[in-house]
Amino acid sequence: MNIAVLVSGGGTNLQALINAEKANGLGGGKITCVISSKPDVYALQRAKDNGINGLVLERKKYPDVASYSKAMAELLTAEKADLVVYAGFLTILDGTVCRAFPHKMINVHPALIPSFCGKGFYGLHVHEAALEKGVKVTGATVHFVTEECDGGPIILQKAVEVKNTDTPETLQKRVMEEAEWIILPEAVKLFCEGRITVTDGRAYIDGN
Repeated sequence: MNIAVLVSGGGTNLQALINAEKANGLGGGKITCVISSKPDVYALQRAKDNGINGLVLERKKYPDVASYSKAMAELLTAEKADLVVYAGFLTILDGTVCRAFPHKMINVHPALIPSFCGKGFYGLHVHEAALEKGVKVTGATVHFVTEECDGGPIILQKAVEVKNTDTPETLQKRVMEEAEWIILPEAVKLFCEGRITVTDGRAYIDGN
């Protein structure tokens, strides 16, 4: 399966996927391209260093979400993507892309959905909100991308302890290391092995 990874920044989740592919495979999947919404991000260097085709579809060159989404759907189709992975992709796309790749797009979110998710909850904002609420446990969620922001069927979740001394930065780091970098490659592998089914808005993993 051809895996297209969408990025907007440093690409730490991309690196986790690259490492997983090298270590134990991604269930027959192969990262064939990395598409960035911005030029000159480090994720593109990671792609280059690992022999992966890096492309830039710059958001600011498009007048609105609709035209950008249409261009993204066309590019993903041209790249013959079987699975699209959001890996720190912070640009909004509309339903055009979801409809072109139904239940073939997944995202990792740095919280236990339905907590701290939806519009405005990205990056450090998620961890700031978790700390402000005083939760004792947070984590990460991998879910299918639908037209509802962070509202698609949940594939995997992993919990992470919140410590009294945490700052948004330390919590972000722990969530990445202990959850995101683990469950994102695992979900991609499950997808590529054909082990995920979606019924009535819920994702089920064969054998669980």
